[in-house]
Amino acid sequence: MKVPTAEEKRLIIFDNPLLEKMTVTSIGWFALIWATLLPLLVLAGWGTASPLAAAGLTAVGVLSWSLFEYIAHRHIFHWDPDWLPAKRMMFAIHGNHHVQPADHLRNLMPPVVSVPVGLLIWGLSYMVAGGAGTWFCLGFMSGYVAYDVTHYACHQWPMRGPIAKIVKQHHMRHHFVANNANFGVASIFWDKVFGTQIDSVAGRSHVAENADHLAEPAE
Repeated sequence: MKVPTAEEKRLIIFDNPLLEKMTVTSIGWFALIWATLLPLLVLAGWGTASPLAAAGLTAVGVLSWSLFEYIAHRHIFHWDPDWLPAKRMMFAIHGNHHVQPADHLRNLMPPVVSVPVGLLIWGLSYMVAGGAGTWFCLGFMSGYVAYDVTHYACHQWPMRGPIAKIVKQHHMRHHFVANNANFGVASIFWDKVFGTQIDSVAGRSHVAENADHLAEPAE
């Protein structure tokens, strides 16, 4: 793990050192974990469905993730509870990222969260569709990996290509223009569908700008 630079001044979320370590992950560890787990899902699903059915279930999984990504970011990560313990929880989950968006060790979901969520999705998929549900889980978790890599890239990489530039601008406007717009990261089209897209700084006047719910809760 990289040592935080003087410029980063990483936020301390938990006083417990073990819990604090669980809030960070590097791009290297992320790549290693998911380059292992996704092929294992393929092996687990092999032979449980015809190639056409497997491809269809995987595609449905990817599409399901894209909608979940938007809904979770808009309605869960930006939830503004009144109860102080809930406020602290939301700050640990997402608010800290808005306070310190360039922290390269907090631009990816920690595996202590993403892996159990993946297992839950796999279990639910198996309950619904048996072994063939593994292909839905593969699509869902592949969509998640694409999302997290895209999110990391938006904050850490130049992204100079024409499409990459649009994706990065879309997310940067969420951070620096209006935090209650442009919720899609890898799936930016959902903002167009649900009317939460802003295309320029000029859109700022049409979107509420209260970011108090993202700040670190007072004692």
